[in-house]
Amino acid sequence: MANGNMAAPSKEEINTQNKLEFSLNVPFPSTREASIALRSLLPDREPRKGGITKKMAISGSTLCVRWTADEARILRVSVGSFMEHLTLVMETMEAFGPPVLL
Repeated sequence: MANGNMAAPSKEEINTQNKLEFSLNVPFPSTREASIALRSLLPDREPRKGGITKKMAISGSTLCVRWTADEARILRVSVGSFMEHLTLVMETMEAFGPPVLL
């Protein structure tokens, strides 16, 4: 009891201690293109009810994605699936050219 603080860790601290995390930042030419990619990828929710979370946001013209998982296998499958969808979105955006302002 060197520091005198022997409080038990909270549930939140326990839950985050053994989690695996992976972050991915994908730069786009513009904020509009990053937003299009985000909206295209949002409908793809994680099929599992537990064990993994995925959060996506835009920072300037960068799509930021962060996963938190209980197991490496679940994280690998989720990231792999996301990368396939992201590739399809980027190839589609490239095929149609830059977005036109309406």
